[in-house]
Amino acid sequence: MVAPASLLIALIYVVPMIAVVLASLTDYTLISDYWEWVGLDNYKRMFGDAQFGNALRNTAIYAAIFLPCAFVIPLLLAISIQKRKQFRSFFEIVYFMPVTSTLTAMALVWSALMDSRQGILNEWLGSLGLGPVNFLGSPEVVLVSLAGISLWAIIGFNMVLFIAGLTAIPRSLYDAAKIDGADHPVDEFLRVTWPALAPTSVFVAVTSSITAFKLFDTVALLTQGQPDHASEVFLYLTFLEGFEYFNMGYAAALSVFFLGVIFVFALIQTLLADRTAR
Repeated sequence: MVAPASLLIALIYVVPMIAVVLASLTDYTLISDYWEWVGLDNYKRMFGDAQFGNALRNTAIYAAIFLPCAFVIPLLLAISIQKRKQFRSFFEIVYFMPVTSTLTAMALVWSALMDSRQGILNEWLGSLGLGPVNFLGSPEVVLVSLAGISLWAIIGFNMVLFIAGLTAIPRSLYDAAKIDGADHPVDEFLRVTWPALAPTSVFVAVTSSITAFKLFDTVALLTQGQPDHASEVFLYLTFLEGFEYFNMGYAAALSVFFLGVIFVFALIQTLLADRTAR
């Protein structure tokens, strides 16, 4: 009975992963039928490649901007909405609506909003007496702008996860904490809410980390790695190597490295989830 599902999983996931690993050990390109087995040469090239280092650094900077906001803002929104008695459903729907939209289409809308000459955001900044900001054309600002777009898309999803975690906390725990003297909201959060939210927090942190490393679509649509390679993140570099420069063997090596990063995050999530469950 399990055989059909196992076969399907093998065909969709396992076999392609094995094929990518094998391709990473060759010099296969899309413009030649001839290829040779090169072993670990692609991996040696990867760790000595300046573009790889730049892409990894850009991804790390983007993640450092994205991750704290993707965790703290949804948590604060969830706590504020969960305590509301009126219009709670309305706020939940409003904050969750970006999750239901297609980020590819909305990226074009954000491009218009962030236009350096006619964008609404710059008009608002001008009304406040601030100079225009080249959101997508400045090396110092572009990663912050991309992180803002991604945050807009993910905050509602993480907020719903936190609301589910908050709803599952028994009210008796808060009553017991009040008896013990935790009558201030901060004391309630530190003694009851935060410990009880540990499994949800681990899940949100790990999935948001994976999302940060998976940044591709907004870069491909809005910046194409520009200006001056300042927004060339890891997956976009992999795309360039495979489908622009046709170096499929090297692109496969980059993909295997990315798979290793995702595996580490998944392993961390599993270990922390088991520890919090105990």
